[in-house]
Amino acid sequence: MPTGKTAQSGFTYLLVLMLIALIGMGLAAAGTLWRTEAQRDHEADLLFIGDQYREAIRSYYELDPAQPRLPQSIDDLLEDNRRPNIVRHLRRAWRDPLTNGEFALIREPDTQGIVGVYSPAPGRPFKTAGFSAKDEAFKDAKSYARWRFVMVLPPRAPAAQTSPQKPPESSVPTAPRAGNAGR
Repeated sequence: MPTGKTAQSGFTYLLVLMLIALIGMGLAAAGTLWRTEAQRDHEADLLFIGDQYREAIRSYYELDPAQPRLPQSIDDLLEDNRRPNIVRHLRRAWRDPLTNGEFALIREPDTQGIVGVYSPAPGRPFKTAGFSAKDEAFKDAKSYARWRFVMVLPPRAPAAQTSPQKPPESSVPTAPRAGNAGR
């Protein structure tokens, strides 16, 4: 006696399961793409903000050419009171876009002044080429900590010497010897 069920009743159920699996794979691919794009945006922000810090440190250093000095803290970049009017080299203390925390500071060994910043974020950058000339050192970096935004200090003038130098021996004229003139 037939019950009225057709032989195709399980086929629709399998089709719905396959459709759900395909939608899940598509969403997983979209999530990966979104994460990659978000990280690339964070890297672009890091390059911009790092350059802002580098230029602020340069501006602070060059404010008084007679006595150039490095900032001792980020607060010095926000409010420089070495002049009668406060100078703001940096409009605000930027946060690290990768960690959402503070940047790590790079200090000059002699004065302990700040010469640069970098991100302590773990991970490997997506961007490995196509940097501007001032960021060429970032090429093929293995971690974000290698992206160091450093102001290059001008070379120091040599200290004045107290004893007079002898002229180089090659510039001292020599007279021909008497016995070697005719040979």
